[in-house]
Amino acid sequence: MTSPQPAESRTQGRSGQTATLAEIAREAGVSAPTVSKVLNGRADVAPATRSRVEGLLRAHGYRRRRAEASRSPLIDLVFHELESAWAMEVIRGVENVARDAGLSVVLSESAGRLTPGRTWADQVAARRPHGVILVLSGLDESGRALLTSRSIPFVVMDPAGDPGTDVPSIGATNWQGGLAATRHLVELGHTRIGAITGPSRMMCSRARVDGYRAALETAGLPVDPQLITTGDFHHEAGYRQGLALLRREDRPTAVFAGNDLQALGLYEAARELGLRIPEDLSVVGFDDLPIARWVGPPLTTVRQPLTEMAEAAARLVLDLGRSAEAPAATRVELATSLVVRSSTAAPAGR
Repeated sequence: MTSPQPAESRTQGRSGQTATLAEIAREAGVSAPTVSKVLNGRADVAPATRSRVEGLLRAHGYRRRRAEASRSPLIDLVFHELESAWAMEVIRGVENVARDAGLSVVLSESAGRLTPGRTWADQVAARRPHGVILVLSGLDESGRALLTSRSIPFVVMDPAGDPGTDVPSIGATNWQGGLAATRHLVELGHTRIGAITGPSRMMCSRARVDGYRAALETAGLPVDPQLITTGDFHHEAGYRQGLALLRREDRPTAVFAGNDLQALGLYEAARELGLRIPEDLSVVGFDDLPIARWVGPPLTTVRQPLTEMAEAAARLVLDLGRSAEAPAATRVELATSLVVRSSTAAPAGR
């Protein structure tokens, strides 16, 4: 039994001429049911055939009519890594919106890659969810074309790189957050302020350290490259890089840890070296995860509204799926804010 063939929508090609799916099938040298299988994400199509058909669909600018696209009651939520309290805040936000819409959430991970692979894209095409949210990740050109041709909307949350003007995205004011964190330390009287950044390939990480540099330069303080170390946003990196910073003879009196998990690793490094927080070392994180309130001492941090960002991403992807016209705002940045607790104080002797 073959898959039902979609209605013969005419598609506009780059040449300006139109083609039906039957004509695309003839051009590809396959049957119309085979084109239907490719459109429906079926696995029983040879890779070379699938690639040829996908190329022709892209060349003709095919986009499945929304009336044709029967959707599963799902939202696909894709993380580049799924192993921290940070991810739980995002999941909570997407679940809040999905629950109200009568939808379920499918979680997947791209194993540290910034773009999920082709296998994932084929699985999503087969599931036909209401939408896809990619967190700290993105889509390559073929993945975007595949979802677009199936009328599966997608949104990138906290994009790793510049997603492009045509990709809907939800982010936060990372530069402003880095500026506020460092300015707070400067106003307390610190002049040697270290930083543990996240991965340089991530746009949010670069923006935060740029804000750190801007605060120092505005205050007339030198930006010492020796006080800037690179982490990966995990606890172990905060511990490892924290030890390196704090063992220096001219160690910093304060550190902007880049995120809360690295701040907790820095706490551990300070304890190991017999340094007290905040008497000997002031620490500022970024994210304001729930644990930030309960560590000792409670962590001064930059609040990134993760749950609200995830809710906004989920609402946007559902809005994109409901209307043929894009919403007025498809690139949104939510405000960050400094939350002062007990991990920061004036440097000793001031």
